[in-house]
Amino acid sequence: MSKEESAISAVTSVIEENVDILNNSVKWLSENQDLIISYTMNIVFAIATLIIGMMVARFIAGTLHKVLTKRKLDNTIIDFVSHMVRYVIIAFVIIAALGRIGVETTSFVAIIGAAGLAVGLALQGSLSNFASGVLIIALRPFKAGEYIEAAGTAGTVESVQIFSTTLTTPDNKFVVVPNSAILGGNIINYSRKPTRRIDLIIGVSYNADLAKTKAVLEAVLKANDGILTSPEPLVAVAELADSSVNLVVRPWVNGPDYWRVRFELMEAIKNNLDEAGIEIPFPQMDIHMDK
Repeated sequence: MSKEESAISAVTSVIEENVDILNNSVKWLSENQDLIISYTMNIVFAIATLIIGMMVARFIAGTLHKVLTKRKLDNTIIDFVSHMVRYVIIAFVIIAALGRIGVETTSFVAIIGAAGLAVGLALQGSLSNFASGVLIIALRPFKAGEYIEAAGTAGTVESVQIFSTTLTTPDNKFVVVPNSAILGGNIINYSRKPTRRIDLIIGVSYNADLAKTKAVLEAVLKANDGILTSPEPLVAVAELADSSVNLVVRPWVNGPDYWRVRFELMEAIKNNLDEAGIEIPFPQMDIHMDK
């Protein structure tokens, strides 16, 4: 057999094989047409379920957020509840979509439960943050807009999320603090009470006239319009220190006025003591040299 005849024979053989494959494929498609259509429709419906479900979850969560906002609830509760509702709906949507394409949801739920146990053991910190977030929402030691100190950080509360709380510091830094860290330590809420007390310690020389010094300090307090008359401000001798007589100055102010009044008092006290000739001592060292 010549080379040309061998090549033609090989090409013919390949064509016949491809024709057989094509015929078998057409035959299989014709025999399983209903099955293919059924699976295709199920996949299309599953995708549609996912898309529509995500949209519904977002819509319901957004609507719930607006309703709770109109009821003037705290932003921490609004954010937490709306996020929880959205995630729960998404979970049901995913299970429904899997059931549409033939996945046994009962077995799937069991698998999720077993996987959840394993993941829960591996992510104990995250679950602790979640539980702490629920307790923060329930106990409400603080709310959005309040200035707090917790977990070594101080700032204004922006929101309480599922796993963390966001704060904004006075110098405009955005801080994310784990909920478990907040609930596991002391929480100092500077905004919960309407008034705050300013605590100042003013040291004067041992040669100073204490009656005159107290009169100057009391005059400074009366001159500041941010200081409340009730409770009455306190000026008293607190300590006989190594190089000074220390007096405590304790006026009460409204919470928002705290830092403004504190800064004003520090400047006014210094200026008025200087004008009255009352010395404010500072650390000194005497050096004795032997000739």
